[in-house]
Amino acid sequence: MRAHNKITADGCVAVMGLGVSGRAAVRYLLSQGMRVLVSDTRDSPHLPAAASASPGSHGLRPSLAVADLDFLAEQGVEYECGGHTLAFLRRADQVLVSPGISQDLEILQELRALGIPVLGELAMAAPLLSKPVVAITGTNGKTTVTALIGKLLQQAGKKVFVGGNIGTSLFDYLSNPEDVDVLVLELSSFQLEAAGAFKADVAILLNVTPDHLDRHGSMAGYVAAKMKIFSGQGQNDTAILGGDDQLCRALSAELGVRAMDGPVTLEPGMVAERCQRWRLFGHGADCQARIDGYGVVLAWQGKEEVYDLAGSMLDNATGLLNGASAILAARSLGCAREAIVQGLAAFQVAPHRMAWVGEGDGVSYYDDSKATNTGAVLSALASFSGNVILIAGGRDKGDDYTLLKESVAGKVRCLILIGEATELIAQALAGMTEMHRAESMEEAVMLASELARAGDTVLLSPACSSFDMFDNYGHRGNVFAAAAQKVIRASLAVAVAAGGKGGSV
Repeated sequence: MRAHNKITADGCVAVMGLGVSGRAAVRYLLSQGMRVLVSDTRDSPHLPAAASASPGSHGLRPSLAVADLDFLAEQGVEYECGGHTLAFLRRADQVLVSPGISQDLEILQELRALGIPVLGELAMAAPLLSKPVVAITGTNGKTTVTALIGKLLQQAGKKVFVGGNIGTSLFDYLSNPEDVDVLVLELSSFQLEAAGAFKADVAILLNVTPDHLDRHGSMAGYVAAKMKIFSGQGQNDTAILGGDDQLCRALSAELGVRAMDGPVTLEPGMVAERCQRWRLFGHGADCQARIDGYGVVLAWQGKEEVYDLAGSMLDNATGLLNGASAILAARSLGCAREAIVQGLAAFQVAPHRMAWVGEGDGVSYYDDSKATNTGAVLSALASFSGNVILIAGGRDKGDDYTLLKESVAGKVRCLILIGEATELIAQALAGMTEMHRAESMEEAVMLASELARAGDTVLLSPACSSFDMFDNYGHRGNVFAAAAQKVIRASLAVAVAAGGKGGSV
């Protein structure tokens, strides 16, 4: 049974980073009577432009929004801009660090040396959580599975908080916890590396492929962060892992789990408290949620339940895996099969995830801008039999692009590269397919339309972050979609003028 403990109201917390979670944390902490300090690396918007330039930089350092400063002023919160200083932060009893800030930052080491606790969002929230928690992580598919599980639970009549890395801070829940039955949280490796004593009743590891290696330093560091999703679990909790992912299968051995529903068999040195109930999803015969055609066969309490996903938003290779994991989670929380079936049928996939933009001259256009790593691109390409014109590139995150070789060679007829990582990707995939370069997304889409033949697919699946050319992956996807729709409308106009049929959007 979880205990709901209040944060002591006679202390001071310094919040490092005033992003989405930072603002929510400030509001919550103030509501609990805490004194709050805020530290942010961004400059004040009131500084002259020249003062905001980093020494030796080619541009301006970002500034806090005026609205952020207004928010802090309204709340009476003392703050510092332009960097984190020890003199300011050491005034706090504990420091709450934004997920975007590396735990290896030198100033955090200095704070720890002074005996000041440095906590992440999950660590600070852990003792305050009184309701069941479903936590989802993985390199790809987190947001879709989080939203899907939320939908299935709601269909079953449960009041659900859906948040975490999906865009709503856990502190928003803590501000109003009473009207919720279950928390469904998307968790990134950044959040998990500072998870503290956080525990999930149902923890899901979807897959693990290289990502954020620029932050974690190595694949081992990245994997270690992901595995923290299971660290607080005991014998009454459930661990769900991707059975098609060989690394996930290997990692399951580290959990000390042996039983799905029956008695737990302990090996020497193992303790019962660390033996979660574990379940696999995927195509293997040993998967409790097994993919069969366009459906999922669930082995549950000695019987088989069939969930048909044909015709739903999940009737593709990636969608079936996402659906299988969500079905396992929902059944583990007591949801009835009928409610799950209804929820699956009603679910809508979020934008920029293998989203069909339209068709022109027999060429289909898909926006998969959320694919910011090689694993996501491999998943996207698996949905097509071939004849893909792939638009990729952006800001490099330390990924290994050679992992794309086999899939690109077999599925991609032409590769169009954009952004800062152009040369890295070009070198990694040299000789795999025909390559072109473009200076903008609009140029890339126009070039793709010129290279495409009827029956081809133009796919934006970048394998990189968007921050070299765009505000975020959504902005990148919107620019792609607008350019694709322009090309499709032009083809339609030509076809109409010739008395034929052009395309649709």
